[in-house]
Order: sequence, then C-alpha cells, then structure tokens
Amino acid sequence: MLGAVMLVMIAASGLRNVFGVFIKPLEADFHWDRAALSGAAALSLFLLGAVGPFVGRLADRWGPRRVLALALLVLGTGTILSSYVQSLWHVYVASGILMAVGAGGAGLATAASVAARWFESHRGLVIGLLGGAMSAGQLVVVPLAMGLTVSYGWRQSYFWLGVALFALILPLSIWLVRDGPGEKGLKPYGAGHAVPSPGMISLPAERRVSLTEAAQVPAFWLLVATFFVCGYTSNGLVLTHLIPHSMEHGFSEMAAAQALGVMGAMNILGTVASGWICDRFGRKGPLAFYYFFRGLSLLFLLYVWNVPSLHLFAALFGLNYISTVPPTTTLTAN
Repeated sequence: MLGAVMLVMIAASGLRNVFGVFIKPLEADFHWDRAALSGAAALSLFLLGAVGPFVGRLADRWGPRRVLALALLVLGTGTILSSYVQSLWHVYVASGILMAVGAGGAGLATAASVAARWFESHRGLVIGLLGGAMSAGQLVVVPLAMGLTVSYGWRQSYFWLGVALFALILPLSIWLVRDGPGEKGLKPYGAGHAVPSPGMISLPAERRVSLTEAAQVPAFWLLVATFFVCGYTSNGLVLTHLIPHSMEHGFSEMAAAQALGVMGAMNILGTVASGWICDRFGRKGPLAFYYFFRGLSLLFLLYVWNVPSLHLFAALFGLNYISTVPPTTTLTAN
C-alpha cells in the first residue's frame, strides 16, 4: 500500500516539477518573455497551496484512493494538453491550473491522510518517506523530460509523459491503493502501542479543532508563514528558474537538468532523515535549523562557477529542499 502511494507521489511530483525544463523552448518558439511564463508558474504554486485544505477534506471524506485517482486524471489531462498549446493562456490553463490542481491532489495533504489512516506510530517517518518519494519524482522525471525535449521536442515530451501517467500510474493507483487498513482486515501500524514523540501530545478526538479555530492560534500562522518561505524558495525560485538560469550562464541543458536530479536524490535523503529526526528529537529545533541551512545554501548559489559547483549547490539545497515537511505537517496535525 505505502509503495503504491509512493509511486503515485513520484509521478505526480515529477510532472509538477518539469515546467522549468520547458521555459526556454517555449520562449524560443513563441517569443514570450520570462515574466509571462513565470506568471503561469506562480499561478501553479498558488493553486498547489490553495487546493491543500480542500484535498485534505476530500481525502477524509472520500478516502485517499478516489482522491488520488481523480488527481491523476486531472494531472494527465493537463500534461497532454500542454503538448498542444498555441497561446499563452493555453499554458496558464494546462500547466498553471490543471497540472497544478492534479499535482496538489496527489501531494502532501493526501500523504498526511494516508499516514493518519495507516499509522498510529512513526508518522513523521512515514511522511518523510512519502516526501522522499516526491523528491524521487524530481530525480527521475525532470532529467527524463529534458532528455525527451532535447531528442524529440517539447511537445512530444509533454505528450508522452502524460500518456505514461495514464497507462502506468493511474491503473496502479486504482488497483493497489486502499483507503485504510480496515479494508484488508488490518489495524493501523502501532495501534495501541504508539508513543508520543518528544514534546508532541496528540489531542483526543473530541478535542480536535477545526481550521477556523486553528486560525485563531498564532503558532498556526507562524507555520503558514514559514512554509510559504519554504514553497517560495524551493518551488517558486529554484525549481522553476534554476534550469533556464543555468543555461543562460553557460551550462548545458543536461547539466542543468542533472543538477535538479542531484537535488532530488539528496532531497530523498534529507526528507527521510528529517522524518526520523522529528520522531526521535521533536520538531521545533530541527525545523529552525532547516530554515537556517536553507538560507546558507541559497547564498552559495551566488558563487557557482562550474558544473561541479552547480551540483554541489544542488546537493546542499536538496538536503534541505522539503525536509521542512515532516516537522511542519506533524506540528500542524498535533
């Protein structure tokens, strides 16, 4: 079950992360400026965040299985439609809206629902594993998209990525994902034996609060603000613009794409380790350190001068890319 969800996360996150591959080809074919295309990326990021609460509610009501299937359907449709764009507004609809909504449906909110339904203990580690799967999507899909684009063009790249999603990942999701352990006559892992992580005491069900009540707690908005910084610097800044920025500074297409692959590989290590650290040592201290390290790694980008230094930056930033997710999601849930 967890493996099937991880495969979905790999595919969905990978497709969410490919837009940077297509910025330069779109500029070359249509003579659109960077700001116009960045608007589509900004819309995508906004929707990724905006759909989160709705996806979480749907996952609680419908179960993760149907939510993931619907999300993959929307994501695949947006990916294939992206291969047919002729106007700028087509990019906004296909990539900025459909792909974003689909990727958001197969993102962190659904992952948190899976962790809550299937695991009573080690939830931080499970969310770290699912976050690592999202990072693996960046490792696998971004270089693949770049290779297809260099060899066959950006339209063929978009088209076949969408076809692969429909042919492989969507059927696996429908056949293998289950809403909860009860469907297989099982209990959640660690049921009756869960030990709260340091400093974290879950509220009893009757004391759980609504989103409106949570919004009245200052700590909730602090988590929102810091997670906004996380999303802006990772998805908004590095993921969207690193490839075109690198190409404009003399790096080849594949060197730039490989940098994102390196980032994804280190992201897997960082995110899984973050989940383990949070279960063992608590959330607040590690979360503060992650943001400090993120700032230092971004400063290093100013001193990148060749391919090894580019990949070193990618490795350092990748360790911290979404290592903030396990502590943030578990702090919010608790």
